[in-house]
Amino acid sequence: MISNAIDFMNGLIWGKVLIYLLIGVGVYFTLRLGFIQFRHFGHMFSVLKKSRKADSAGISSFQALCTSLAARVGTGNLAGVAVALTLGGPGAIFWMWLVALVGMSSAFAESTLAQLYKTRDKDGNYRGGPAYYMEKGLNMRWMGVLFSIFLIVSFGLVFNAVQANSIAQAMDVAFGISPTVMGVVLVLISGFVIFGGIRTIARVAELIVPVMAIAYLLLALYVVGSQIDKIPAVISLIVKSAFGWDKAVSGALGYTVAQAMMNGIKRGLFSNEAGLGSAPNAAASATPYPPHPASQGYVQMLGVFTDTIVICTATAAVILVSGMLETSTGMSGIDLTQKALSKGVGSWGSSFVALAVFFFAFTSVIANYSYAETNLIFLERNHPGGLTVFRILVLGMVMFGAVAELPIVWAMADLSMGFMALINLIAILMLSGVVVKLAKDYNRQLSQGKLPTFDASKYPEVQDQLEPGIWDNRS
Repeated sequence: MISNAIDFMNGLIWGKVLIYLLIGVGVYFTLRLGFIQFRHFGHMFSVLKKSRKADSAGISSFQALCTSLAARVGTGNLAGVAVALTLGGPGAIFWMWLVALVGMSSAFAESTLAQLYKTRDKDGNYRGGPAYYMEKGLNMRWMGVLFSIFLIVSFGLVFNAVQANSIAQAMDVAFGISPTVMGVVLVLISGFVIFGGIRTIARVAELIVPVMAIAYLLLALYVVGSQIDKIPAVISLIVKSAFGWDKAVSGALGYTVAQAMMNGIKRGLFSNEAGLGSAPNAAASATPYPPHPASQGYVQMLGVFTDTIVICTATAAVILVSGMLETSTGMSGIDLTQKALSKGVGSWGSSFVALAVFFFAFTSVIANYSYAETNLIFLERNHPGGLTVFRILVLGMVMFGAVAELPIVWAMADLSMGFMALINLIAILMLSGVVVKLAKDYNRQLSQGKLPTFDASKYPEVQDQLEPGIWDNRS
């Protein structure tokens, strides 16, 4: 009974409401911001060049990007793409691309707002995110409380169990390591990082994420490059399948345009998290450079692009050039990606994927925790005892996830994340005027050859809502 009710609610929220709202909000911000993700595509990389700067209160923009990528780049990039291809056909990849390109503007909006309305915790570290801009920008603390609860349940607890389960299964299949042993190992290394706090999490993400992403991309490039002659046909197949133009393939495999759209969009949104309200928690922790809230919006737009257009596309290319999608019946997730990679590089490809799952999922665990910690601080106002109890609870869920699998728990996490996203999308729409003002201010200074610097005194309607001392010295 409960399971059916949860499945019904998930179907309603994700299938009937949230997907269309996420896309609609992305299109809205794309238009209001003048196609910012396309006009200023190169500027994202320019901001990244000087993103290693930080101060005593914040992590660097690069660390914030790596932390958000650690959460975004998880098993969804390996298994989720395979699921999208299996259920929606090659055309699903086109819709993944589209939703990422549109979603980049939503990512800009939510991360810019998170920077603007950030605060300092008792240790002097920057904290912020959707809950904080709901309280300060909208004067709706109750809204922030709801958002925080939903995020803590989904990202802080259940999704970490899901990531642990993916690691345990992959290591068991590839190396014969028992889930119990893997669970203990995960608890130990995750605990070491988590109890180190936000700065330790950022440093670990900064070290691991670029290495693991580059290693995976290089291997994918090797596999695809060795069969470069197939690429034009693969691209053609993706586009034709997206619109049902390739009737032979669509008919043979039973794919429809609706299946391609729904699975591509859904998996794309799960992967890049644009508009969900998760990445802004990392964005708010950064010391932005240029010293303007909008600069962090550009950095996080790059995160969406990297996750979906780069890494997810690499996985899709490996699977499609291998031909495994048509020949391997019964495989729909990580096993399909492993088989496709093994076909390209040999039997060790499967082991490489298992290691990739380990690092992708482990960094997701610590980044997800950091999001939850920021929202727990919002709820508790820095209660140290509560933070310790929560850290132990998170590690308990990691151990639980490694040795058990309860589909109803995962479904509850999807539902919780759905409510979280709905609240965030409503909030950024209500604050869209502020986003537009900040974007115009930043780009006006940029066009004048100046280093964009935020001067809160020029915006008295916003200045009174900001945390004292955060932006006062930026003018």
